[in-house]
Amino acid sequence: MNIAKRLSSMLFAATLVATMAGCASTATKEGTGEFIDDTVITAKVKASIFNEPTLKASEINVETFKGDVQLSGFVADPADATKAADVARGVKGVVSVKNDVRVK
Repeated sequence: MNIAKRLSSMLFAATLVATMAGCASTATKEGTGEFIDDTVITAKVKASIFNEPTLKASEINVETFKGDVQLSGFVADPADATKAADVARGVKGVVSVKNDVRVK
C-alpha cells in the first residue's frame, strides 16, 4: 500500500513537471501567458493608434511578440509614422517598438 502511494505521488509529480514544461516559452515561441499578454498589448496599441485623431485614417498593422511591438503599414506623411511609434511606446507593457510603417 505504501509503495502504491509513493508511486502515484511520483507519477503525479512527473505529470505536473511535464505539463509545466509544455507551457514554458523559448526564444522563438511564446508560452500561453505571454501569448495572452501580447494579445492584450496589441489590442491596447491598436486602440491607442485609432484614438489618435491624426492616425485614424492610417493603415497601420500591429503585431506583438514578448512585449516587442512591430508596426507596419502605410501613413500619409513621415510625422504620422513617428507619431504611431510614440503612441505605441506609451502603452503599458510595451518593451520596444520596431517601426516599419511606410509613407504612401
